[in-house]
Amino acid sequence: MSIHIAAKAGDIADKILLPGDPLRAKFIAENFLEDAVCFNEIRGMLGFTGTHKGERVSVMGTGMGMPSISIYAHELITEYGVKKLIRVGTAGSLSADVHVRDLVLAQAAATTSRIIRNDWPEYDLPQIADFTLLDKAYHIAKGLDLTVHVGNVLSADLFYSNLFEKNLQLGQLGVKAVEMEAAALYYLGAKHQVQTLALMTISDSLVYPSEDTTAEERQNTFTDMMKVGLETLIAD
Repeated sequence: MSIHIAAKAGDIADKILLPGDPLRAKFIAENFLEDAVCFNEIRGMLGFTGTHKGERVSVMGTGMGMPSISIYAHELITEYGVKKLIRVGTAGSLSADVHVRDLVLAQAAATTSRIIRNDWPEYDLPQIADFTLLDKAYHIAKGLDLTVHVGNVLSADLFYSNLFEKNLQLGQLGVKAVEMEAAALYYLGAKHQVQTLALMTISDSLVYPSEDTTAEERQNTFTDMMKVGLETLIAD
């Protein structure tokens, strides 16, 4: 048992989906996993282990923001031996070509956070996805005839900030979307030499404010990314 996760050794699979919302973790467990068993309820951060197409897989919420995902991903990696971690969450589009319900695979993650710079103040260290997971997820999504975009994302520390116009300008530089976790997950992947990937569904658009979804939709739908994430985890 770690500080923030109640699971015992062996309770968590070596591959895991990481939605921010713990209720999305519950939804995935109930709708996509067989024989799912809850391994964590501490702080309401639900985690489950079951099987998908005969492969043992886990899913667990991480909360919002880089400090929160850093805690859970660190413990999953160092205390429970997880080797493949895929974030499945939501993001806001920064590109005129990326629309609500499209999928975005974060090839890299720029960030406004100092989490990584605190460790590497002399460097502008780029945070990148594991290419094997990225490549598999892209081809799985295309095979399902889904609209998927691959590129840079912005991992922001603040949901409400005064950087709206600057963030929009990033879209003109090819940044696909803004979210709050990928850069920290990628840093931990590099630090501990495990595979990490962030796969997001566009829930709203900074370019087209009329494109939006409800909180209930974000919690209980967006199943395309769940299917792609699970298939990527179990792909040979």
